[in-house]
Amino acid sequence: MDASSRRPALTVALCFIVALIEGFDLQAAGTAAAGLRQSFALDPKMLGWVFSAGIVGLLPGAFFGGWIADRIGRKKILVAAVLLFGLFSLSTAYVDSLQGLLLARFMTGLGLGAALPNLIALCAEAVGEQRRGTAISIMYAGVPLGGALAALVAMLFSERWQATFVIGGLAPLLVAPLMLLLLPESNAFRQQQGHPGLARTSTGQALFGESRARVTLALWLSYFFTLTVMYMLLNWLPSLLLEQGFSKPQAGLVQMLFNLGGALGSVLGGLLLDRCNGIKVVVGVYAGLLAALAGVGLSVGLLPMACAGFAVGLFVMAAQLVLYALAPPAYPTRVRATGVGAAVAIGRLGSVAGPLAAGQILAAGAGTAGVLLATSPGLMLAALAAISLLARATPPGTPGLDATQAAAPKS
Repeated sequence: MDASSRRPALTVALCFIVALIEGFDLQAAGTAAAGLRQSFALDPKMLGWVFSAGIVGLLPGAFFGGWIADRIGRKKILVAAVLLFGLFSLSTAYVDSLQGLLLARFMTGLGLGAALPNLIALCAEAVGEQRRGTAISIMYAGVPLGGALAALVAMLFSERWQATFVIGGLAPLLVAPLMLLLLPESNAFRQQQGHPGLARTSTGQALFGESRARVTLALWLSYFFTLTVMYMLLNWLPSLLLEQGFSKPQAGLVQMLFNLGGALGSVLGGLLLDRCNGIKVVVGVYAGLLAALAGVGLSVGLLPMACAGFAVGLFVMAAQLVLYALAPPAYPTRVRATGVGAAVAIGRLGSVAGPLAAGQILAAGAGTAGVLLATSPGLMLAALAAISLLARATPPGTPGLDATQAAAPKS
């Protein structure tokens, strides 16, 4: 393997490791919820604030992490983000007050949010256009696998909830020096240094200038509604299963299969988008997600529910990966991390809205069927917005991301 092929492989491998740790830390609070509740004497409302503090931190982290990276470099911001969420994940294990816990979770979320747009940008810029979706999907498969690892650690250390945060904090602190030594900065970013328009490019111009308004708004719409459903499932799936009469161990099994399906969907989403007609991939993925959600609502036995849980994880993560692969080519290099970061931030708004909306629907007495039915209009809007991106500039039948590439202004 020559140097030109080793560099992309090294970038994707290191970004996969960071994504694995990110997935672990994203679900750490959920897997340690029982221990947190007992140690800090939290009622359900206050525990919800602990969860929300981390999610709220994701939004400004994603936006500003991308914006700053377009100015000083993807690698620098990614390493800083990894150190940030590692330090505050570790501190979560040692805080002794509710205020300290809320601050630690917010700062962890800030670092996690800043990492993702730079992981996407680095992987997208490390490979050629025809392998962009594949590279992003391999990297992002680490997130659901990290979530499954968090659940496993919580099971192994069920009496010591702090262990989850110690492991989730030490791992990024150990990986950061490795990234400093081995992770290459994006060649595309290096070539943009000294670009005459970079310093003058405002955030508004980056997102909406040069005829990018339609692309940006379509991405935001797709990200918002897809992430709404994803985080609703991450937060509420066990509770919805319990409401349907399943036991806690059965709900835990379905949740694990949901994460494993997500890992497979992550890889398949990017592979299919690189090799098949993009519009057909979007239609298939979102139709599959709607069918899988119906399966969750209608299944009455453990085996059908386990299959439905695996399928809904597969399709919701595949949908997310399609969107993550569509965003980078929609923006020129000099504003790419800003564009991706803004889209991820809008998705984080959905991640806050989804659990809240599900709670309100359940409180109104609509039940599991009502929650799942309420997701359908948003998912159809997300699919239509993604299709509009792919259909903009390329005739039907052209595979992969070429439509978005043709629509995007050149670097």
